[in-house]
Amino acid sequence: MEFRWRYQDAQARDVAGPDVAFADQTEAEEWFSAQWRDLLDAGVEQVTLLRSESEVYGPMSLHPAQ
Repeated sequence: MEFRWRYQDAQARDVAGPDVAFADQTEAEEWFSAQWRDLLDAGVEQVTLLRSESEVYGPMSLHPAQ
């Protein structure tokens, strides 16, 4: 099983993002921690972590909580 991120805009429509697969959830989350600002700058508003095609969690906003 591999983990990957689904990228979406503010209307929950899928948008292009880095096509990166990870061996485990920890690796995916560490990558995301380092990349989320760049993703937000590129127009990604929210992400969902997938394991194969099943949702692990999300969607999760890239904007800080108010």
